[in-house]
Amino acid sequence: MTKLKMKKWLSGALICLSGVSIAGLANAQSWPTKPIKLIVPYPPGGGTDVIARIVQEPLAKELGQQVIIDNRGGAGGSIGSGLAAQSPSDGYTVLFTLSSHTINPAIYPKLPFDTEKDFSSVVTVASLPQILVANPNFPAKTVKEVIEMAKAKPGSISYASVGNGSPGHLAGAMMASDAGVEMTHIPYRGGGPAVTDVMAGQVPLLWVSIPAAAQFVKAGKLRALAVSTVKRSAVFPDVPTMVESGFKGFEVDSWYAMFVPAKTPQAIIDRINKATVNVLAQPDVKEKLLGQGAEAVGDTPAQLSGVVKKEIVKWKQVVKSANIKVD
Repeated sequence: MTKLKMKKWLSGALICLSGVSIAGLANAQSWPTKPIKLIVPYPPGGGTDVIARIVQEPLAKELGQQVIIDNRGGAGGSIGSGLAAQSPSDGYTVLFTLSSHTINPAIYPKLPFDTEKDFSSVVTVASLPQILVANPNFPAKTVKEVIEMAKAKPGSISYASVGNGSPGHLAGAMMASDAGVEMTHIPYRGGGPAVTDVMAGQVPLLWVSIPAAAQFVKAGKLRALAVSTVKRSAVFPDVPTMVESGFKGFEVDSWYAMFVPAKTPQAIIDRINKATVNVLAQPDVKEKLLGQGAEAVGDTPAQLSGVVKKEIVKWKQVVKSANIKVD
């Protein structure tokens, strides 16, 4: 190829690439032009679903398009997350999930997606504690009494969670490991079904996010024993932390965040981020989140990406040291 032909070829290639870039930019600038699907990888009624529905309508107003929640529960959130990962990178499918997103890689060795490579971070919506609740008829009134029962009859005490790899699963496994007792984990497909069975007495204990259990604790249908963060919950200030219950350094903080399929244009990511941050700044949205024990966050895509990278390493270490298995 002569130098002249090479120059012409390079010029044509650059024009083509420029055309693709301009077309992509134009699509990003006109986005959104149709409804946006928010995949929640857990059933209705759980904490993730509750938080998603708090921001659903305000977000729709900010974006000028309908936001539709699509509940796809199962496998600790990995089924719905897998569907989101396989969706087109056009901004019309957004994954709304919780911090099990960074725990699952340590629990499930063969996920149908790569947590870091197949998703782009958008924004953290809220953070909150996990809460340990019991059926009101369960004899133990404190965490200490739960451990005493577990020591007296190894393997006889079971606890539920929203699924393998969920923050609740890890909280329960850490509690048992730290106390040196055997407890049986019962994974559910989400917080709604788990709460229902604990209230019915099918399982005595449940580690779950506060939004899934708050109304039932307040109604006396569940008894709160402890929260998983280092500080007490503003919603349940009388409920002790696990540290106060004798578990030094115990902390399992939950967060809810949005992700989009990898290769989604940055302009669209920034648009969703800005709209969500605006929503989280609204007093009524903040109040509704606080009513569920959650604090609004609203960080940048880069900050959320940093959290994801850090927590993937952290949870792999925790899962290995506590010998946590998929049930």
